[in-house]
Amino acid sequence: MTWLRYVNLSKTVLRLVVLLLTLVLSSTSFSEEWFRVRWVDDGDTIVLSSGEKVRYLGINAPEIPHEDQAGEIFGWEARNFNKRLVYHKKIRLEFDQVRRDRYMRLLAYVFLKDGTFVNAEMIRQGYAYVLYVRPNTKFFKFFLKLQQSAIKRRVGLWSKIKDQKYLFIGNRRSRRFHSRTCPFGNKIGPRNRILFKSLFDAFRNGYTPCKRCNPWQYDIR
Repeated sequence: MTWLRYVNLSKTVLRLVVLLLTLVLSSTSFSEEWFRVRWVDDGDTIVLSSGEKVRYLGINAPEIPHEDQAGEIFGWEARNFNKRLVYHKKIRLEFDQVRRDRYMRLLAYVFLKDGTFVNAEMIRQGYAYVLYVRPNTKFFKFFLKLQQSAIKRRVGLWSKIKDQKYLFIGNRRSRRFHSRTCPFGNKIGPRNRILFKSLFDAFRNGYTPCKRCNPWQYDIR
């Protein structure tokens, strides 16, 4: 039965290798190094002193104007609040499953030396909303609770947006929601389709507005 002992030994070695890899990966999910913020692009993107760009994980802030697109409501307010939080300060980065996006920006959860969780603070104060992108979903439920509280308190952008009492179409798989006339929304199959009775209902359930139809930008207080 030598071959059985060999098989059992191989399984044991494999388990040890998997355990070792797990420990190594978990130990490198955050950086012990502190980085200085050189510039703040907008409400969810910063530039480090090294020139590396960092995109905040799990959140999306309203856009400021760019050459090829108009800005969104509360874009400058979000950018300025983010600047007050991190500009010229030292930060620590924590990562999730995927570390870079298609633009090669670092994807990270950002912490200040005083313990402030920057991503969470942007949502808590109403300067950003939850963005669900798999597989980087470690803090999704935590962020969603903060967002629900911010909506209830009507702070930040939630004080500027009217809770539109229309039907919105959501996609259970992507967690995006659309206006009734959006071509992307109308392509969602019955299995993944969910309807929301109001704008805030979609946000309270952790859905993010579609970039094509941008349903939350129409009716402003």
